[in-house]
Amino acid sequence: MAGRQMNLRNARSHSRATGGQEDCLVRRSFRNPVRLVPFAFLVPILLGTGLLMMRWATAEHVRPPLVTALFTSTSAVSVTGMAITDTPNYWSGWGLLVITLLTQLGGLGILTVAALVILVVSSQLGLRNRLLVQAETGEFGIGDVGRLLRRIALTVFACEAVMTVLVAGRLWLTYDYPFGQALWSGVFHAVQAFNNGGFALYTEGLLAFSRDPWVSLPLAIGAIIGGLGFPALFEAVREWRQPTRWAVATKLTIWGSAVLLLVGFAGLLAAEWTNASTIGQYDVPGKILASFTQIALSRTGGYSVLNIADLQEESYPLLIVLMFIGGGSASTAGGIKVSTFFLLAFTIWAELRGEPDVTIGHRRVATASQRQALTVALLSVALVTVGTMLLLLLTEGVRFVAALFEITSAFSTTGLTIGLAAELPAGGQLVLTVLMFIGRVGTLTLGSAIALNTRRRLYRYPQEQPIVG
Repeated sequence: MAGRQMNLRNARSHSRATGGQEDCLVRRSFRNPVRLVPFAFLVPILLGTGLLMMRWATAEHVRPPLVTALFTSTSAVSVTGMAITDTPNYWSGWGLLVITLLTQLGGLGILTVAALVILVVSSQLGLRNRLLVQAETGEFGIGDVGRLLRRIALTVFACEAVMTVLVAGRLWLTYDYPFGQALWSGVFHAVQAFNNGGFALYTEGLLAFSRDPWVSLPLAIGAIIGGLGFPALFEAVREWRQPTRWAVATKLTIWGSAVLLLVGFAGLLAAEWTNASTIGQYDVPGKILASFTQIALSRTGGYSVLNIADLQEESYPLLIVLMFIGGGSASTAGGIKVSTFFLLAFTIWAELRGEPDVTIGHRRVATASQRQALTVALLSVALVTVGTMLLLLLTEGVRFVAALFEITSAFSTTGLTIGLAAELPAGGQLVLTVLMFIGRVGTLTLGSAIALNTRRRLYRYPQEQPIVG
């Protein structure tokens, strides 16, 4: 009897210990949600791959190759929009619906995960840093998750509804589309544009609407709004009368995006002005509209209103840089982010002037933020470099600029292509698939991990200044 009671007590102790370990693991997972980010995107990618491999997903009712289904699903969930098939003709109506749902799920998932990570990260940084992060993300706190997510969803669906009405109405009233077809086209392209995807229901992208402001402009503006990110967007709307009160992150994102748009627009307009294969054949208003919408969509959206393969050689470096920078933090856009790029620019400027601090808008930027920006930028450069080298090794006869363009587009989840992706062997397409996945979860995971890993030492070593340069 005594032995039985002892065994019972041992079993209970083991159960409590095991339960305690499991609870500890759960608590650690919630304290460090960064570990869950890759799985949050991997699960819908695999589910989408399975759905797209069904016979009913293709127009010919044949089972697509695994690489094609995986590539398309990854492109949709990561809101890249890069395609290796003739999207409107290869996929059936059901297949296109799956792509639309995956894009919407990916966009909402990105915004939701970004919101939760920011709130959880802010709760782990201590009171002082928590107040600083909350100042950057608006009036939301760790207890406002539900309200924040509802506001994000309302913003997404409201913007998509406006774009759908404008595009569908134009197609129905001007282009004589049947109402159902016009509505479907409006919904499809609105979802793709706001979530910064790039799938189109036309083989040549939006080339047919390059001079139609009622179609191209709503989609371009939707891509810009979706690429700003909810912290910058919400604060800019709330404090639109007093931009001087914006947080540093909001200023960098809003004004930085405006600078990139203007510089990119002027550069593309000048490079393509006389190119008969792109805008050289248009009148002046057509040149201006096509150049602006292409730049707006090139940074994040991935749609093409010009034939990318026919651009002048000097236009490719411009688009590569814009794609690599990407959009705003906590947005559906990819890249290293606008705030990261301009924070590094201010850091370089301060160093050249010999300033002891990096200041933006009468605010001193923390050294930790500068190091984080440098880390994200350099690791991104390394990934793009390695990806380009792999693509060149796996594919014969590919130009370096073409390989760099496709890799940058995949990593930045932009989705623009000069047609190379569809011609690559399976190995090259898998490289792009991996880059799309890393580009989507990598920067968010890395940035959050760095923030959560921040710690303060109780001692410091003696300082030295190595020779630089």
